[in-house]
Amino acid sequence: MLALSVAPYVFVHMDGSEDGLTFAFRFTDATISVPNQGVDLIRQGWSRRGPNVLQEGYGSAAVLPEQGIYLAASIYRPVLQFTDKVASMLPEKYSQLGNDGLLAFVENFVKDHLLPTMFVDYRKGVQQAISSPAAFRPRAHTSVSYASSIEKGRPVLQGLLAIVFLAQEVLGWAQAMPKFAADLVKYVQTFLERTYERCRTSYMEAVLEKQSYMLIGRHDIEKLMRLDPASACLPKAIGQSNVRNIASDVESVEVESELSELLLNLRPIKQENLIRDDNKLVLLSSLSDSLEYVAESIERLVQTTPQTSNHVESGKRSHTQTSSSPARDLASVADEYRKLAIDCLKVLRVEMQLETIFHLQEMTDREYLENQDAEEPDDFVISLTAQIMRRDEEMAPFVAVVKRNYIFGGICSIAANASIKALANMKSINLFGVQQICRNSIALEQALVAIPSIDSEVVRQRLDHALLAFITEHEHFFTAAEYVNLLKVQVPGREIPPDAQDRVSEILSH
Repeated sequence: MLALSVAPYVFVHMDGSEDGLTFAFRFTDATISVPNQGVDLIRQGWSRRGPNVLQEGYGSAAVLPEQGIYLAASIYRPVLQFTDKVASMLPEKYSQLGNDGLLAFVENFVKDHLLPTMFVDYRKGVQQAISSPAAFRPRAHTSVSYASSIEKGRPVLQGLLAIVFLAQEVLGWAQAMPKFAADLVKYVQTFLERTYERCRTSYMEAVLEKQSYMLIGRHDIEKLMRLDPASACLPKAIGQSNVRNIASDVESVEVESELSELLLNLRPIKQENLIRDDNKLVLLSSLSDSLEYVAESIERLVQTTPQTSNHVESGKRSHTQTSSSPARDLASVADEYRKLAIDCLKVLRVEMQLETIFHLQEMTDREYLENQDAEEPDDFVISLTAQIMRRDEEMAPFVAVVKRNYIFGGICSIAANASIKALANMKSINLFGVQQICRNSIALEQALVAIPSIDSEVVRQRLDHALLAFITEHEHFFTAAEYVNLLKVQVPGREIPPDAQDRVSEILSH
């Protein structure tokens, strides 16, 4: 882009003295540039006209060669400085003349011609960015771990990354023309709202008519999920307290138990009500992280957006603080992005809990009258553990570790409570059947412990609690000696605490 700047020109009198206004023009390359983090994006399909320059419709670089109208933005500040200088040199009663002439012409041109053209051009860029087939397609990733920054490979969806670049460009024009900052902020808000609707459409395509989506909207479940200590990793929306709910261990267990009870009461879970397509789950995880990235970017842009405007008072130009309403509007848009990001995580968490219930509900339909020692867990447990490990591996590059813990961390309590309920309803079981159930519990425990973001000690405690509860519910099925014999069974990967026999004896004595 061509920029206009001031360079010194000195008028020299015949006597050698110098005075007058120093003013001249020169054109320089001031094309809006893209931060270095855009390199990865550009390499995936957006060509470049030079170092760090976007084109092909994304930003002003593509239209400037044909539309010199954008030069008005570069002229504005030099003209403003020039007229201010003229006003300072003239007597007070003539100081307004410069403003009524050149500056008024430039400002009217910007308002009547440049801003409408800019809105149309950038709106086209936004539409192209969010309508591209690759806009909401999670990037193929060779890395197995999540990167927290764009420079290191954070896999933000291409469409949303483009929108952030475009918003930065438009607000860059606001820096050049602070008087029109409010109008340009409104443009950015319009573009972000249009992009948000596209994000929500993508979200709804993944969750429509699915049970997890409907459940997070239920008041009772939404309230319990908010009170759940696991939600501490979720960002806070505007208006919410930044103080985390500090619940005691007893209160935490009560919340988890109540939530598990509500979900388990939904049995039988039907397969068609679950999100069976792993690609949709990966999309939700990638969409959540990308939405959070946009929200963070908007908040940073708000902090750098000019909040002053120029006006003339008593013949002198001054800068006064204007209403921060445009900035507040942008902050509220960021809040909407963040809320949708949280909804994506909530759906994923509930989805994994429902999948666990769906698989384990088969326990109630089985008779555990086995005629030999169990060598493998039940098929439904094998299917569940394979699914957990596969989905964790697929989501790992797209969400931070703490968010993965939130997504998969709800499985443990649901599995424990589902096992307890299923065991309590069993009518046919023998010693080999007990061993089969233990084998199932061990397999599930190993699958959950293998997820790096999940606390392995919590997993073991929960599932051990489920087995102990089974003993409590069925203490008369077997003799004390038979229970002790179960503890002596050597199972790979299973450690029996030294006081296990004493604990079982204490339970049976009550």
